[in-house]
Amino acid sequence: MNHSKEMVKLAFAALEEKKGENIQIIDIQEISVLADYFIIANGSNPNQVKAMADQVEESLGKAGYEVKQIEGYQTANWILMDYKDIIVHVFCKEDRLFYDLERIWRDGKTIVDITEL
Repeated sequence: MNHSKEMVKLAFAALEEKKGENIQIIDIQEISVLADYFIIANGSNPNQVKAMADQVEESLGKAGYEVKQIEGYQTANWILMDYKDIIVHVFCKEDRLFYDLERIWRDGKTIVDITEL
């Protein structure tokens, strides 16, 4: 299994563990050099958004994956976690609707079932 797929599965499980809402995985390998996958999720309040990001960082860290950059943690409206091969976006609900990354990246392949990876 390649690293990006393993990272996606770990991040997905971490977001689920913290009750992340509407977790989406978008395969952007064919359309972007930014990363292989985007993972997008939202929480219902800033504390939950931070807890989701913390859980992702802890889970991936235990597996030996270091985050390159984290942006937006203080405000917790949109936390972007760059792991090079995957980028995790954790939003509060309103900001997720506003930025609508799923629409912007609609040319990517949405992974409907995590077992497809």
